[in-house]
Amino acid sequence: MPFDRPTLSEEIDRAESGINGRLPGADARLRNSFLNVIARALAGGIHGLYGMQEFYFRQVFPDTAESEFLRRWAQIWGVEAKEATKALGPVQFTGVNGSTVAADLELTRSDTVRFKVLVGGVISGGILNLNVEALEEGVDGNTVQNSILTFVSTPSGVTSTAIVQSGGLVGGADAEDDESLLSRLLDRIQTPPQGGSASDYVTWALEVPGVTRAWVYEQELGPGTVTVRFMMDDSYANGIPLAGDVTDVAAHIDPLRPVTADVTVVAPVAVVRNFTIDLGATDTAEIRAAVDAELRDMLRRDAEPGGTLYLSRINEAISIATGEYSHVMTVPAADVTHTTGQIATMGTITWT
Repeated sequence: MPFDRPTLSEEIDRAESGINGRLPGADARLRNSFLNVIARALAGGIHGLYGMQEFYFRQVFPDTAESEFLRRWAQIWGVEAKEATKALGPVQFTGVNGSTVAADLELTRSDTVRFKVLVGGVISGGILNLNVEALEEGVDGNTVQNSILTFVSTPSGVTSTAIVQSGGLVGGADAEDDESLLSRLLDRIQTPPQGGSASDYVTWALEVPGVTRAWVYEQELGPGTVTVRFMMDDSYANGIPLAGDVTDVAAHIDPLRPVTADVTVVAPVAVVRNFTIDLGATDTAEIRAAVDAELRDMLRRDAEPGGTLYLSRINEAISIATGEYSHVMTVPAADVTHTTGQIATMGTITWT
């Protein structure tokens, strides 16, 4: 039977009753009396002790532990919290031929997020393409193609602004939050390593910073083969990992896999899914934004390589959007099935 922690008021009442019962003629309930002050001080101390006990009791179990204790539990079980990573990508500079853009020069985005040049170079033919990296880790550094960056201190002969090139600045990921870490820890506890089972490959892929979802397919390429696909939803707009990410995951899995397994790590193939929706009388900009957000969440929960998007699940996602009362969706008009390796990603919504 669970223990119900007494409230502070209950503790005060108990202390007052205890004093009155042991001191004939005393009235510890008399406000501002010496005995009343003693009763309240005693009750407050006891209440604090109960609070401390309750706090440490929660730390005994990983699923109720506070962040500091959760991370300690994760370390004990060999589950390391994933660190944040920095966004990286190509930027084009322009200016006078022979002008130098030195390494470590800083640029800033319009929202004050800062970047630095990794390796310097010299302008030739009026342009120079170099890689820049965000100064701080996290998804805030991810920057779309054609965005403008401005020098903090413009070098001589170089235009003060630079343009983000194809692919954008990508790969930035926040440090793993408690919810994600707890999910991986519970998986580790409930599904212990089994020497290369399907769940082991998922666990190994999810250990790589930036990886948010992973799947494993046995013998997809023949006997003895294992295919691993994964997504990086917080690092890229469509969540599809780049070639460098695939290399990183493959390198992480390689020393962990059974020596007899022929492992192939690949990125899913994005299939953009568009929607046509009529919100009727409840059509407002706020509700449209809520529907868009719910559809994105639904795809993150339900979409998987080679999987099926069920019409009922799509309609459910629209219906739970804040403010939505009724809707008619004409695209898609039926369940959507994908072939091997294909995964649904968010497209555009046409409002009718």
